[in-house]
Amino acid sequence: MAQTAVNQQNHGRQPVAAPKRFVFVLMDNFTMLCFSCAIEALRIANRMSGQDLYSWTLAGEGGEVAHCSTGTGFKLDMDLTDVQRDDVVLLCGGIEVQAATTKAILNWVRREARRGITLGGLCTASYSLAKAGLLDGKKATIHWENQDSFSEEFDEIELTKSVFVIDGNRITTAGGTSSIDLMLKLIANDHGEELANLVADQLIYTSIRTDQDQQRLSIPTRIGVRHPKLSRVIQMMEANVEEPISPSILAKDVGMSTRQLERLFRRYLDRSPKRYYMEIRLQKARNLLMQTDMSVINVALACGFASPSHFSKCYRAHYDTTPYRERGSQASRVPI
Repeated sequence: MAQTAVNQQNHGRQPVAAPKRFVFVLMDNFTMLCFSCAIEALRIANRMSGQDLYSWTLAGEGGEVAHCSTGTGFKLDMDLTDVQRDDVVLLCGGIEVQAATTKAILNWVRREARRGITLGGLCTASYSLAKAGLLDGKKATIHWENQDSFSEEFDEIELTKSVFVIDGNRITTAGGTSSIDLMLKLIANDHGEELANLVADQLIYTSIRTDQDQQRLSIPTRIGVRHPKLSRVIQMMEANVEEPISPSILAKDVGMSTRQLERLFRRYLDRSPKRYYMEIRLQKARNLLMQTDMSVINVALACGFASPSHFSKCYRAHYDTTPYRERGSQASRVPI
């Protein structure tokens, strides 16, 4: 019934001259969710319009098989060869994106960029575009877990927390279901909001996000507590990791005494403000250790620790391992 209704709505519409082609570059250990969300939106757009509006092909280094992070293999249609001028190329990243960003991929995307191709990075593949120098001076986004390491390595890029960003002929997404939001935006741009909404309905996707929406849950939702002063303090903590703010100043900024702030954290989060702040800093430190080649000393400084010894002591108490061992466990997987 839905298909018939859509065909009736499209009666008399001029058929497209040729479908727009998307080239999905599947990198090693790519995330299947961000890829499947994107390609399914295109398939449904074709079905709901009754026309071949879009086509797609799978590419990758070697042109044989690419494996996602679950271990599932996908047969590729092509190697890293020249694409058509009007194609949209979307790199699909996932875990260990540094290792997956090979010299072959970097050289290929740089070559295609010189030809004026529209290039995008889904999930962590924003890193690959940045490493190739293709996001310099542009706005971009990446999965929230990779934001700390990304901003440390690429300070010339305006990193946002948006679910997706379109800046000229460069596209980046935060991963996961943000691929749906991106594709709905592209479909709306190409063929109107009505078709995009029909695709969203088919996906049972009831809250379409824009490039103004943030990728993480709000602080009250994340911590399960709706207390405006507590949320404000946590927001200040997360924004000031390299130079931590004292509990007395945090309390003063929200109109409380230090003792009241202590009671607030104990009541709702079962820990002191100092302990909670330390956990935020250590989480950032772990991300930097696992995702960058920054020295342990520089990681310590970036997370507000005055000395490597103090950093190591706090890290071991929280994660039951030292920063040096954490870095060593990643050395074989992250190219230096």
